[in-house]
Amino acid sequence: MSSFNQFWQTLRDEFKQGWVGLHLVLGVAIAARFLHGLISDPTLNKSISEILLAVLLGLYLRNWIKIDERSKAGIKFSIQRVLRFGIILLGLRLSLQDVAATGVTALILVTICITIALILAYFAGRIFKVPPRLAALIGVGTAICGNTAIVATAPVLGADDEEVSFAVATITLFGLIAVLFYPIIGHLIGLSDRSFGLWAGTAVNDTSQVVAVGAIFSSAALNVATIVKLTRNTLMAPLIVLFGLFYTRGLNNKLDAKAAEASHLDWGKLIPGFVIGFLLMSLVRTAGVALGVLPQDVAHPGNLQFAASFLSACDELSKFFILMALAGVGLNTDLTSLRRIGLKPLIVGTCVAGVLAIVSLSLILFTPLGK
Repeated sequence: MSSFNQFWQTLRDEFKQGWVGLHLVLGVAIAARFLHGLISDPTLNKSISEILLAVLLGLYLRNWIKIDERSKAGIKFSIQRVLRFGIILLGLRLSLQDVAATGVTALILVTICITIALILAYFAGRIFKVPPRLAALIGVGTAICGNTAIVATAPVLGADDEEVSFAVATITLFGLIAVLFYPIIGHLIGLSDRSFGLWAGTAVNDTSQVVAVGAIFSSAALNVATIVKLTRNTLMAPLIVLFGLFYTRGLNNKLDAKAAEASHLDWGKLIPGFVIGFLLMSLVRTAGVALGVLPQDVAHPGNLQFAASFLSACDELSKFFILMALAGVGLNTDLTSLRRIGLKPLIVGTCVAGVLAIVSLSLILFTPLGK
């Protein structure tokens, strides 16, 4: 069976298993959109977005009702699959020129922030006597790609399930804090859409959390944050391999059998397919504009009514997919499990996340990178 057929077979199987949970996610998304529509005050309507309502409503339900395994499968599908489809469609908003212009800046910012986060996690772990593998997982999760990076790096480091669980819980906690407070901070200090998007893309952990933070602030901030986060995602494969080799050699002076075997990674699985899909959609938009088939600006489509309607429909579908995914994030966050983290990993996570947020924002505000 070809990889393409295998992918669709997997997708169909996951969809069938998660059908019940998807109804729950869909219900939360619709409820969040309905409640947001009831907010008549323009300032309040902008400050309290439907994304934030979806996350909070999902959190409330997750921690007050029992969610069975069938529902959890649907929630997982919304976070992993629906979100990625939404991001792929988001590519139709942006031309490759937009992606390239932001991506170059993002690459520099991301490289600096990743380096600082990994170094800080290493030393904070030693100072607070956190197990080295756990500190490394927290650093990788904060610096690169949240929970995805943690899960991908764990076998390279030979980490056990408890260390992975603690790292994921720590990253989830700080991501939730970012979703709730970063947009407020951004508005209070008067960040532009571009500046906030750069900050969210470099300082927030998981892809779903970055999308939530950017969307809560503004649609334009979401565009920038998505490009920056996808830049981080594309660096995941080489950085995880290099970091794994460096870390295990530094810890043991040589690779143990488990780490050596794990270091032979399937690079195809580490290169996110939705990043390629996003770029392909941007290519479609760029080619369409160049050929005069698609409007340069959907808000001023001229005579290209059909093309403008098509882009508008894809944009609305992308927004709703993202809304569903973030409803899933709320439904997937079990606050009781966060109590198991322990004080020391929490301190390390606080140090890394806090310093990363400050450094990233400082670079954006006080250097040419934020211009």
